[in-house]
Amino acid sequence: MLFSSLIFLFAFLPIVLITYYIVPKKGKNIILMLSSLFFYAWGGFSLTAVLLISILGNYLFGIWVNATKDKTKLPLAVGVIFNLLLLGTFKYGNFIVENINIILSNLGSTPLKDPGIILPLGISFFTFQAMSYLIDVYRNETPVQKNLFYLALYISFFPQLIAGPIVRYHDLAPQLTKRTESFAHITKGIERLILGLVKKVIVANQFAIIAKEVYQLPTDSLPQSLAWIGAVSYSFQVYFDFSGYSDMAIGLGLLFGFKIPENFNFPYVATSIREFWKRWHITLGKWLASYLYIPLGGSRKGNVRTYINLFIVFIVCGFWHGANWNFLVWGLIHGFFMTVERLWFEKNVLNRIPKVFSIAYMFLTITLARVFFETSTFNEGIAYTKVLFAGNSNVTGFNISNKLVNPEFLVIAVPAILGSFGFYPWIKSKLDLYLPSTFFGPKMKTSLKTISILASIVVVTILLISDTYNPFIYFRF
Repeated sequence: MLFSSLIFLFAFLPIVLITYYIVPKKGKNIILMLSSLFFYAWGGFSLTAVLLISILGNYLFGIWVNATKDKTKLPLAVGVIFNLLLLGTFKYGNFIVENINIILSNLGSTPLKDPGIILPLGISFFTFQAMSYLIDVYRNETPVQKNLFYLALYISFFPQLIAGPIVRYHDLAPQLTKRTESFAHITKGIERLILGLVKKVIVANQFAIIAKEVYQLPTDSLPQSLAWIGAVSYSFQVYFDFSGYSDMAIGLGLLFGFKIPENFNFPYVATSIREFWKRWHITLGKWLASYLYIPLGGSRKGNVRTYINLFIVFIVCGFWHGANWNFLVWGLIHGFFMTVERLWFEKNVLNRIPKVFSIAYMFLTITLARVFFETSTFNEGIAYTKVLFAGNSNVTGFNISNKLVNPEFLVIAVPAILGSFGFYPWIKSKLDLYLPSTFFGPKMKTSLKTISILASIVVVTILLISDTYNPFIYFRF
């Protein structure tokens, strides 16, 4: 069930909200638990068993880790292996068999049977959250949760269950038992939810149409100009799609009194890949730093070890996103540029040139890396990249139909692109300097905000009713 679907917005969410606020305080978490399980089961009832196994297994491992953490790491190791096996089986089982069969085919042997494993929604997200709980219990950073119900609610809480943000247990645990629901929280929650819907339905889906059309074209008949439009469109699709979904998750949390951490902070204003990862998918970056990079030694064991650790982190980051060698290539590209920047490039080049060129370098790098993120095979990624830089000798002209780039699309795309590069906060800061504080009074601000929200609801609803293209990239992960 997508947040940006009619069934969620006009059936599931209203029913859950009304029920949540009419039941006594003791029943509110029960409503959230039941609705979260129903929400997950909507995507495949049989796969809900995987979520329940994860919950029960991590509850038992948490008890064991807590009882022995001063004596041995064995329970923690077994608990982490349990989570990795769960993730590995369901996310990488088909991929492993597929690659074994390639080897067997080259050797002339009989291939293994395709296991046909179905990927449970959000398994990458809730598995990482579960592992963070076990590790934090071992580190004494959070008390063990002896109540199975509360741990189950933490792992399955529907606003962040299938696409993050990745919430660490100690951030959510206090709110499971004590939180404040207020009109202010509800108002902010609605505003954030609508913002996310606008990003997803009105903006990301339009870029998705362009990217899909371009990437489906054979590379040998793809004009260079159109290849660039497809690649850039995909970068904006990914940003508005995922940041919009994170906004919706944060807004939904506020509706129930929960504060979910921010996941994006204008990543396209970053002047390096290093800074980009401090602004993009922030909760994943923090998770990888806390539970992988720092335990590996971080930057404490010399330059060579630091660069090795960076590559390990981005190899894991790549495969976390999907069971495909192209995700590894994507991760290696990021690891390479992080290393180059750390060696000399950021200090000696990026910090000395005008900011606009540093931003252009960052955006070009992540856009080129995402070619491998979107294409299915390494050869396809290489072929597309060749078109970007060398073009096609047998294809000339700008050859772009009005179906792809037209005034209606530009009306959405141009303001959205400006917003992604932080244009509107910058404009606001300038206006605040020159306009009197009373220029926009409280009543006018409230009126403008109300009109914007209502207009957004109308437009989003019309687009959803018209059954427009409405994919969500991160459902693959």
